[in-house]
Amino acid sequence: MKKIISLMLVSSMSYLTAQENLTYQKPSEEILQLADFERAPSVMMNNQRTWMVFSYRSTYLSLEQLNQEEIRLGGLRMNPNINASSSLTYINNLKVQKVGTKQAQQVKNLPENAKIAFVSFSPDEKKMSFTHTTEKGLELWILDLETATARKLSSTLLNANFGTPYTWSPDGSYLLVRTLIANRPALQNEAKSVPKGPIVSVGSGKVSQNRTYQDLLKNKIDEFNFEVLVTSELKKINLNGEENSFKGAGMYLSENFSPDGKYLLITELKKPFSYIVPYHRFPRESKVYDAQGQEVAKVNSLPLIENMPKGFSSTYQGKRFMTWRSDKPHTLFFVEALDGGDQNQQADFRDEIFQWEAPFTQLPVSLMKLKQRFSSVIWGDGENALIYETWYDTRNQKATLLNFKNNTQKVIIDRNYQDVYNDPGSPQTIKNQWNRYVLQIQNGKTYWLGDGYTKDGQFPFLDELDLKTLKRNRLYTSKLKNQKEDIIEVLDTKKGDVLVSLQSATDYPNYFVKNYKKGKTTQLTFFKNPFESLKGIHKEVINYTRKDGVALSGTLYLPKNYDFKKKEKLPLLIWAYPREYKSKNTAGQSTANPNEFTYPYYGSFIYWVTKGYAVLDDAAFPIVGEGSQEPNDTFIEQLVANGQAAIDALDKLGYIDRKRVAVGGHSYGAFMTANLLTHSDLFVCGIARSGAYNRTLTPFGFQSEQRNYWDAPEVYNTMSPFMNAHKMKKPLLLIHGAADNNSGTFTFQTERYFQALKNLGAPVRMVLLPLESHGYQAKESVLHTLWEQDKFLEENLKNSR
Repeated sequence: MKKIISLMLVSSMSYLTAQENLTYQKPSEEILQLADFERAPSVMMNNQRTWMVFSYRSTYLSLEQLNQEEIRLGGLRMNPNINASSSLTYINNLKVQKVGTKQAQQVKNLPENAKIAFVSFSPDEKKMSFTHTTEKGLELWILDLETATARKLSSTLLNANFGTPYTWSPDGSYLLVRTLIANRPALQNEAKSVPKGPIVSVGSGKVSQNRTYQDLLKNKIDEFNFEVLVTSELKKINLNGEENSFKGAGMYLSENFSPDGKYLLITELKKPFSYIVPYHRFPRESKVYDAQGQEVAKVNSLPLIENMPKGFSSTYQGKRFMTWRSDKPHTLFFVEALDGGDQNQQADFRDEIFQWEAPFTQLPVSLMKLKQRFSSVIWGDGENALIYETWYDTRNQKATLLNFKNNTQKVIIDRNYQDVYNDPGSPQTIKNQWNRYVLQIQNGKTYWLGDGYTKDGQFPFLDELDLKTLKRNRLYTSKLKNQKEDIIEVLDTKKGDVLVSLQSATDYPNYFVKNYKKGKTTQLTFFKNPFESLKGIHKEVINYTRKDGVALSGTLYLPKNYDFKKKEKLPLLIWAYPREYKSKNTAGQSTANPNEFTYPYYGSFIYWVTKGYAVLDDAAFPIVGEGSQEPNDTFIEQLVANGQAAIDALDKLGYIDRKRVAVGGHSYGAFMTANLLTHSDLFVCGIARSGAYNRTLTPFGFQSEQRNYWDAPEVYNTMSPFMNAHKMKKPLLLIHGAADNNSGTFTFQTERYFQALKNLGAPVRMVLLPLESHGYQAKESVLHTLWEQDKFLEENLKNSR
């Protein structure tokens, strides 16, 4: 006990001293009982909605699990011992339950100390496949749903360094798997290798706009090791475990069967590699093979993409989005830019969509030209398809109904995609005869599910859209007052059955079948609230206005038994994340719902409502740039105005002591926090986690900023807390994962900012969490983070009068 007290005393004066010899700590009991909970299982349901599979995983990882061998190459972080992502998380148990029954069956014959990942239903949805990780690598397993029995399908080790290492054949008779190659070369050790020459990179003279990437290749040894790790063989493994070779060694990125199973589209990574962009910009080649593995045609070849035009609506030249049409047996579709991929070039049309039918002896056929950039397609019944296009600068989205039979194009959606109050929803999809998801079309009508956000609250809906008249008919609107309802799927349009999730502030989300015509519900899952100690706290969504008229909102929490007559003035915690908008109208729209289940997690301040604080969670911090103005042109002014409006609103309600307000955020929210402490006197202190503080270190754009540093140096400099470190005098707690993997938020961003603040005399504390990346996963790290924040707030806010 004396040791803990002495550590706390030292830590409270840490900005005057050197490093502390501090072990991992746990937060106070009020916070610990919320943080140390058992996670409810995730639910996977088959398409027929006849089976539910419950997957269980630990609430947190352990430091031992994070402390594994890791190689960072080409934008990937890989464990070379198991040949999968080093951040792969595991399911440790599976249970199966038939829909309509109340008892889940424990899956039999699971591997001991199961480490399950990459779970997938078979095409007939009677089985599930998954991998189990051993000390040697990943094995392929299969689960029979009817008998709830698992078995190992093959001992052959898989290669998951590029993600899911297998693909089901369309008929479900076998799986095509990526396996480790025979006689794989040993990895080279840079420390033991003698260089054969210098590292030389060359600029071609072309203008480019590349973001600040992490974990890139650096030399020839990295290139060699990267190629070794991502090279696989392709094998067929049938349901009896019999194996047959399909293709030899290659850097296979994806394998995609045609809907009818006659062809297979395989994409391979090629050389040369790059030291300035990650692997997904390396050269690649796509070929189509028949089911026996014989090459049919080379259908795509993309070069190394190191030069990209400026702007979020820019893209690369060449065939993009190449895959099979879901509504045809074996027809490829792809998109090509008509403006060279450069959004800054004038062009009547930006993209063109093509289809190309196997065996690819004829030229591709144009389907449609788009005035904006292609974003997605939902295929239908062979006659209809929905084509989506967007343009970032205007935040515009269009959806065009393309009818192949009549050769017509009708725009059915034309909107600002940030306008949540007028979101028409998303069309319902079903599986067709080839087990591919396509538009659900019945009697010429489609069905749309919407979140239903309005200025008066959230009211999810189900619409029917006539494809001939384009008229919408509202079939159902949720009008629950004390619950939040999410419509997951339409089960039977004639009967009126839908699959929904219901929750409230204190009721954990559970699945139900609801008949909206009769108003009856049947509960499918029965998960309990793991956070009982939060029952009785006050929760409401408050709405207020910024001084320039922008509507704002946030979810307010007040302690249990708060006396609304006496209105004690509480210390306030504000947790937020800035978001950019092109209009004040959309910036002021709220998606907060007071009936959403209160789920505290390390990334929020909700825990502290149990310790006598008022908490404004997910406070709206919009940054608006209308017309030709960019949002970041007035970033600081708008940031301060957002904070001012929130404090004024709660002060007016009488709940807070406006002289005791703290602000916090993660990532871009940390950047926000540092700026608010630097440029305003609104806050006593702040907590900034895993942020970036010097924008000149991300010179080719950050967050939603498209301009580079040389386009707008004043914006980059003004927005950088590091450049204004001499102005920051408020207590600041900086926390960062020591192995941050997020683009731009290198750990040294926090280290350099801390050094600047410390040397300039600011009261600052820096905590680096070993082995953690951008999000924190180990139980020890999460609990220590909560302890640090709790101690910091008690010292610098609660007792700061």
